Amino acid sequence: MSHEDRVFFGNFVGVLAVLVVIAFIFFFLADLATDGLDETPESNARQQLKIEENIRPVGQVNVGSVPVTAAAPAAAAGPRSGDAVYNASCLACHSTGAAGAPKLGDGAAWGPRAAKGMDALLSNAINGINAMPAKGTCATCSDEELKAAIEYMLSQSGQ
Repeated sequence: MSHEDRVFFGNFVGVLAVLVVIAFIFFFLADLATDGLDETPESNARQQLKIEENIRPVGQVNVGSVPVTAAAPAAAAGPRSGDAVYNASCLACHSTGAAGAPKLGDGAAWGPRAAKGMDALLSNAINGINAMPAKGTCATCSDEELKAAIEYMLSQSGQ
């Protein structure tokens, strides 16, 4: 081995030794600095709650489902009145005439429909007709509630 190689090897080992000593010093200083920190189960629980808060989704998607707890009292109370069903489910189309729906209060539009009889109107409401889907927008309505809504719309239209 040449003299230059020995000098290089000596310098390399010296620098490496100094770096190892510095790493050990940092390790022991970090250990001393964190020695008094509280590591009780309470602090771990607080840290876990903070982590869960940080990774919690920003928002939630509501697809329009009704909670079971909200639906149960309505079902237990009995059938809803015609105006309640109309305001909850029929208003969107029958107040604006959307997709050819007869407007509430329009006797001329409701007259020919009323002439067909309640059974035909109820059948159309249950099964759907033209652009109106089955049971309109009230999939949870009973036949009795649909009939009450039809009677309400007919009465408001002078039929």
